[in-house]
Amino acid sequence: MALIGYARVSSSGQSLDVQTEQLRAAGCEKVFAEKQSGLSEEGRDQLALALDYVRDGDVLMVTRLDRLARSVVDLRSIVDRLTAKGVGFKALQQQGLDTTGGEGRLFLTILAAFAEFEADLRKARQMEGIAKAKERGVYRGRPAKLDPQEVLRLKGEGVRPAEIARRLGIARSSVYRLLGEGTDETG
Repeated sequence: MALIGYARVSSSGQSLDVQTEQLRAAGCEKVFAEKQSGLSEEGRDQLALALDYVRDGDVLMVTRLDRLARSVVDLRSIVDRLTAKGVGFKALQQQGLDTTGGEGRLFLTILAAFAEFEADLRKARQMEGIAKAKERGVYRGRPAKLDPQEVLRLKGEGVRPAEIARRLGIARSSVYRLLGEGTDETG
């Protein structure tokens, strides 16, 4: 039996240190960590690796349930996959959580429902705050990632749209939209 940890924060400005230290202190011999949104499993490469890595008899540990999933559906999906592999699950800050019995699975579902409800409330408060800031004229939103002058400069140098998108770290469709061209799948 091995204890395997999974740590996650939502943005690159946040630190994983506290979570990884707690997981190592709890006995995790390996910790998978990533900076990625927890709204879905999509794009969470370290979670995928952790789920592939664990074996029958292992226990996957997180510091809190919301580090693993933000919705009941995703949490159930992940825990069901762990259970099918014979892997247990434990959240350090939700003591007594044991997914090997029916009571533990029920408790897990209830906690996940509360976590999802809390995330929904937080999002609603954030949207209200943004709306108020827009009314006051102080909310500008996220800075534009697309630099039109740079796109036009590269296009003028003969760089193809797909390469412009790659160099600037933007979607190819954004380049085409700015240039007023149709998509060119070879581009």
